[in-house]
Amino acid sequence: MSASAAVQRPAVCVRCLLTAGGVLVAIAASFAYLAIDFGALFSRTALASMGRFVAEFFPPDTSAEFLRRTAWGALQTLAVSALGTLLAMAAGAVFALPASGRFGNAARRAMRFVLNLLRSVPELVWAALMVLAVGLGPFAGALALALHTTGVLGRLFGETLENVPKDAERALREAGAGALAAFAYGSLPLVWPQWLAYALYRWEMNIRMAAVLGFVGAGGLGQMLYFHLSLFQQAQAATVIAAMFLLVFAVDSASSRLRRGLAPAYA
Repeated sequence: MSASAAVQRPAVCVRCLLTAGGVLVAIAASFAYLAIDFGALFSRTALASMGRFVAEFFPPDTSAEFLRRTAWGALQTLAVSALGTLLAMAAGAVFALPASGRFGNAARRAMRFVLNLLRSVPELVWAALMVLAVGLGPFAGALALALHTTGVLGRLFGETLENVPKDAERALREAGAGALAAFAYGSLPLVWPQWLAYALYRWEMNIRMAAVLGFVGAGGLGQMLYFHLSLFQQAQAATVIAAMFLLVFAVDSASSRLRRGLAPAYA
């Protein structure tokens, strides 16, 4: 064998093989531990039962009164997602300053811990806590989204601010500008398009979560869906599900278009 052939032979990655084997073993162990019976799931009786259940959702309830109520629930869900995202964006921008290390390493570590704590608690848990704190309704949902999303956006905003070039801000400080003016005119214009893109992306996610938070009493389409499913009113539930799909599709399309418009600014 020539020396060139020996050099071109790919080396065997023992660690990769061990990792892949470990993942496969974990997957097999998970199926064994959960005791999933695929035979029962795809049996003729189970398929017939699922077919009857799906058929009960058709046709959806398209009465004028119920469509009006569904439209109001969709508007409520949209408002919850928008308000929660706006509150989180404002709080995340404030928390990003210490999280980026602008007030020292101790403040950076403390704020990173707070942000990690906020986003480690799922939105449904925050919603359950907010329902206990402020009562049932969309305000609890907006607060729940704001708390969780603050942890996410604060971390993303802080990392963006930490990595932005400091030359413009430093030049303004050396020219006699104050700290706030130097930040507003030197660093903020550089990070603002990326911050807005992150916020729009989180809004896409929050509109989905806002539709689910109603299951714990946070209002909107989720609360309507839970109510009608609990009463086995599948026709009404089908209309609510369709409204969820249309609302999420509209918000995703609008947000994606806005983020594409921002792309040249932060590419």
